[in-house]
Amino acid sequence: MTNRPNGALYVGVTDDLARRAWEHRAGLIDGFTKQYGLKRLVFAERYDDMRLARQREQNIKHWPVQALAGEPALVWADPQHAPQDSCPRKRGPG
Repeated sequence: MTNRPNGALYVGVTDDLARRAWEHRAGLIDGFTKQYGLKRLVFAERYDDMRLARQREQNIKHWPVQALAGEPALVWADPQHAPQDSCPRKRGPG
């Protein structure tokens, strides 16, 4: 999630993307996202295995900021307003 293009970024894991995005937009989650006003979902991936999802989260959190800014997959998409097949992508076995 972010607040604007080239703004602060938040990377997290959830088992209910729509609920979690709504909680962040409504300001119900104290912490980084609320402090910096991060309300715009820009990218999501779906994993069948939560361990793989957490590993991906940690990998992304260690990317340099320049790599994130140039990542073509980080598009302005929100599942609330995006076509069904645009977000999220499914990853993992099966």
